[in-house]
Amino acid sequence: MLPIRLVYSDGYDLNLGTHVFPSRKYRFVRNQLIDEGIANLEDLEEPEPASDQDILLVHEPRWVDGLRHGTLTFQEILRLEIPYSRKMVEAFWLMAGGSIRAARNALRDGIGFSIGGGFHHAFPGHGEGFCAVNDIAIAIRRLQADGLIRKALVIDADVHQGNGTAAVFAGDESVFTISLHQLNNYPTEKPPSNIDVNLQDGVGDEEYLEDLQEAYVPSVLQFRPDLILYVAGADPFLEDQLGGLLLTKEGLMRRDRAVFETARKLGIPVATVLAGGYSFQVRDTVDIHVNTAKVAAEVARRYPLV
Repeated sequence: MLPIRLVYSDGYDLNLGTHVFPSRKYRFVRNQLIDEGIANLEDLEEPEPASDQDILLVHEPRWVDGLRHGTLTFQEILRLEIPYSRKMVEAFWLMAGGSIRAARNALRDGIGFSIGGGFHHAFPGHGEGFCAVNDIAIAIRRLQADGLIRKALVIDADVHQGNGTAAVFAGDESVFTISLHQLNNYPTEKPPSNIDVNLQDGVGDEEYLEDLQEAYVPSVLQFRPDLILYVAGADPFLEDQLGGLLLTKEGLMRRDRAVFETARKLGIPVATVLAGGYSFQVRDTVDIHVNTAKVAAEVARRYPLV
């Protein structure tokens, strides 16, 4: 049995059809973890959908109502860049619930993990870049509202800057945001995170890992959050369609290990969401996400809770 719980539902699939964002990947990750004997059915946990009240902790009522009732404008759907459907909305609510559950599990187990989430381009009043609601921010706000945490740190390692997350927490001293991303990539407008590591095109494993450590470790030591929210994008991979960095699968595993080990050595809970991944071969994206779960379990075993 794994030392961590894997939060997952078949309902995570956004039902996008033929789209560059392969939302069926969540099911593939779950199946590969089972098929390889890394996890068994007892390690999986089905989340409850977030409530509208949870979503409204971050998002404006007009945006939530438009998603719920299918009244988004053509321009709003165009900006979202995915087709609107009731199934899509249900999946986002479910993954927000999964991120809340993973965050709560992190407080209990040291590491929480949702096989989904990471929709960091969603702003309070609109969605963009395949992201309708910001599950990262919702999970943090829910735990803060429940009095379970006071301070949180977001380490966003997607290839794209976490613009929505940065905007949600702008000026909020209770949340520290770090985004490690390719500079010359989406989004065009990048609201400032507390720390933005703007990587040039073609950065590979060694430079990336050095930059990660320089931004992440001092921030955790100085800010001392009650929870770390790790956005573990697969799209810094060298064969990603929407990325321009050159990380290998081994380099991405080293990234994951650095994030988890720093958190565990300091006794800080870390909740993980998967975020982007658009490899030419979906199997590569799935492998990277599976490896993140492997590393999380490995670190949990190596640094058990005292």
